[in-house]
Amino acid sequence: MAKILNLTQHAATPEQIAFGVVEPTDKQHIQMLLTFNELPTTVELDTRAFALASAASDDPGFEGVVMIGGAPYFMATLEHMFRAFGIRALHAFSRRESIDEVQADGSIKKTQVFRHTGFIEVKG
Repeated sequence: MAKILNLTQHAATPEQIAFGVVEPTDKQHIQMLLTFNELPTTVELDTRAFALASAASDDPGFEGVVMIGGAPYFMATLEHMFRAFGIRALHAFSRRESIDEVQADGSIKKTQVFRHTGFIEVKG
């Protein structure tokens, strides 16, 4: 199984690690490229997508496959750039489980637990 480089803002879950997900060497740089504090221009989106594809290609853990996720407005640009670099991009798929916990006062606390169950490959 090829390693899958985690190009999301979040740490890989134990389930994702079991699927072969590994963290990039410079996670902070990846997180910075994925974080938008101001409305981005299309030039900025393209520039950051190029920087992410370059960072992935240069990472020692890279084996041609990445896991992506984040701001929906950035995904199409990122997917396009990865295709141009010949990088296979995957989106994580998680099953959501709702857990109800009865509290001492009789109220119910609901918790959502996300369980990684696989990947959806970006086509295009």
